[in-house]
Amino acid sequence: MKKLLYFSAPWCGPCKHLGPIMEELQAEGITVQKIDADSNPEICQSFNIRNIPTVILQSNDVEVGRKVGLNPKNIYVELYNQN
Repeated sequence: MKKLLYFSAPWCGPCKHLGPIMEELQAEGITVQKIDADSNPEICQSFNIRNIPTVILQSNDVEVGRKVGLNPKNIYVELYNQN
């Protein structure tokens, strides 16, 4: 099963713009799991998150792709469809 892990924080400006894009993707049937970087530092460390927003594509719980920073919606659709 594929899913997007969306690492974000309430104070992050780009994250505020990416949030609605992630909600759109979720409404279109893509599984998106939002992870608050401030509340989950151990998860961020395990995924080696250096900057937010970061979106990781997992397939069967294995990372198969990653995008860092704010990107247009089509970039995340392409990421999701790559595998």
